[in-house]
Amino acid sequence: MKHKFAAQLYTLREELKQDFPAVLRELKQMGWAGVQISGLHGFDAEEIAAVLKETGLGTAGMHVALDRLRNDLDEVLREALLFDTKDLICPAIPPEVRNAEGYRSLRQELNELAARLSGDGYRISYHNHAFEFDTEIEGKSALEYLLEPADDNALLAEIDVYWVKKGGQDPLAFIDTYRHRMPIIHLKDMSADERETFAELGTGQIEFAPLLEWGEKYGVEWYAVEQDQCPGNPLDSLRISLTYLHQLAGAR
Repeated sequence: MKHKFAAQLYTLREELKQDFPAVLRELKQMGWAGVQISGLHGFDAEEIAAVLKETGLGTAGMHVALDRLRNDLDEVLREALLFDTKDLICPAIPPEVRNAEGYRSLRQELNELAARLSGDGYRISYHNHAFEFDTEIEGKSALEYLLEPADDNALLAEIDVYWVKKGGQDPLAFIDTYRHRMPIIHLKDMSADERETFAELGTGQIEFAPLLEWGEKYGVEWYAVEQDQCPGNPLDSLRISLTYLHQLAGAR
């Protein structure tokens, strides 16, 4: 299982702006098997691809803004080829789309994109926050509508367990709908205090052992760890989370 643990690079966005290659090398030394790309911060895709190859880090998909999927797709696909990934994930949507009509249009648009790219092996996924639970469509939350496991819906899930819990749902129960429809899952802990903010894995209130067990049974290929805000050095936070994951993996 350790070969499936990836660091979501949004966690290190400030560090990457200074020296993206050095951060990748440090993550490899720390013991991460892969990274999830979330922007290049002014660096050339070729340079980053070369460091990924040098270190042996895998690519657990790319978070690609909706605007880039619409208007910069050729460059997105060029980067995906360089980074050796077939997973393109829509990481968020602008506020003006967060209504019933917007979600219906988004599902159709992302399905059309998935159909267009499926012949080349690409997969399109959607990464949630908590706001999707605020809108109801056809008797279900907007998130459940977007990711509905139906034959005519090619949009895959990239569930962020922190945001599911923030939305009032139980992460393990919620993800069970997406058996074999979630190649990548986002692991993020929630602090056990009244703030319920971002926390290193194993230090908060979310139980990860059952999530890993579910993932191994139902097709998760990468466990991507993201911490939107860290109390100190984000690399230290990622080290704590990885140590905890390795402990869980060793106990299996």
